[in-house]
Parts: sequence; structure tokens; C-alpha cells
Amino acid sequence: MINKILFIGTIMLLLGLGSQAQTAREIISKSNKAIETNAMEMLSTLNIYNPKGDVRVRQIATATKKFGEVSKTIIRFTAPPDVTGTTMLIHDYPNRDDDMWIYLPALRKSRRIVSSEKGNNFMGSEFTNSDMSVPNIDDFDYKLLSKSIIEGKACYTIESVPKNEQIAGNYGTKRKVSYIEKTNFLALKVEHYDLKNQLKREQIIADYRKHDNGKWFAYTMEMKNLQNGRRSVLIVDAFQNSSTMTEEQFSPAMLDR
Repeated sequence: MINKILFIGTIMLLLGLGSQAQTAREIISKSNKAIETNAMEMLSTLNIYNPKGDVRVRQIATATKKFGEVSKTIIRFTAPPDVTGTTMLIHDYPNRDDDMWIYLPALRKSRRIVSSEKGNNFMGSEFTNSDMSVPNIDDFDYKLLSKSIIEGKACYTIESVPKNEQIAGNYGTKRKVSYIEKTNFLALKVEHYDLKNQLKREQIIADYRKHDNGKWFAYTMEMKNLQNGRRSVLIVDAFQNSSTMTEEQFSPAMLDR
């Protein structure tokens, strides 16, 4: 009888652990869908601060549009003159790695960003190239940690761990911890741990606004590097929940034009 009770208890524990992992993945999926958009254009300002508080300012024009199952994004720097024309193109696929290209005016040509470069800093900021798109949900295993309170809001705490060392190297992270508001599934904070499992970056996402299509968009994102004292703040200056750009304008061939 005792053995039977222990067996049933073990089965229930295993089922509980499986349910918890599935629930964590579902929460991440709902969080992604809460901000998913079929088309948008925006103007934004990127402020890059060094440890002394000195700031470099970048002006950016961004457009995103979905074609079939592929979401395509173009990010173009419009000021100051030393970065004007620098452009990143991202093709975000649902079930495989993103494709990324960058156009550098000084070289007058574009090149593909390989997977090993996705964890590199984005244009000298504390954001990375991979931060510019939504991570592939299948690249990570998920675990629901203890619940937490962020700015008075009850949040799920989700740990995301890359499925293998190659994926970890591509993203430049051993694991991430996301704090996702329970009522609307919006991510309020994300902690990024480096490959030595030391907390490296802390991302604060704020000023969410809900648009007519029912989707949310964050108008302020701050990334703090806790190891070098640098931080970068991206502020949305203008936003429209649509785009008239054609699919051809999101092609790599257009970058070199």
C-alpha cells in the first residue's frame, strides 16, 4: 500500500512539473502575442549613456510589416551624420532562425549578420542585434519561478534557458528571467545573464499603450549594463499602426540602393 502511494505521488509530481513547464511556455507565447503587430512605422530616439552620464543621440526610422508568416523589419538611422543611412533588415520567421542584414554607407554595401553576431551590441548601444527581433520561442526551455511584484503589479517570473550551447552563444546569454504582468501578459522587466551566468543586463520596458487593434506597444525601453555602467534608452517619438511599404522594400537587394 505504501509503495502504491509513493508511486502515485511520484506520477503526480512529474505531471505537475510538466504542467509548470508548459504553463511557462504559454505565458511567454501570450506575452509575445500581446505586442505582435502586422504592420507599423515609427520614429524613435536612441540615447546611449556612458558611465559618466555623457550621452550620444541617434535618430531612427523603423517599419515592420508581415507578409504571410514572415514579419519583416527595416531599421534606418537618420541622424547624426556619422551614422545616417546605416540600415538593418530583419526577416523574422516563426519556426527557424531570423535572417539579418546590415548596410554600412561607408562601405556602400550590405552584408549578412551571421548567427554568432546576434549577441553583439546594436550600433554601440547596450541593446544587442537579437534584441531587435522576437526570439524564436523554440530556442529556449521555460520554467515558472516564484511570482513577484514589479512597481506594484503582480507578475509571473519566467526563466528562459537556451536549449544548447550554440544557441546560448548566438544570443550571448546563459539564461533570461522575464517579469510578465499577470493581467495583460506584458513584460515589464527582463534580466539577461551572461555565458558565465552572471547578471549582465537589465531591461526595463515601460509606457505601454494599447492601440485600436487591441495590441500593446512600449514607448520606452531602457537597457542597463550592470557590469560596465553603460545604459541605453529607446524612446518612441511617433508611431502609426500601419505601413504602406511593399514587400520589395524589405528585400536585401534594396539595401544597396
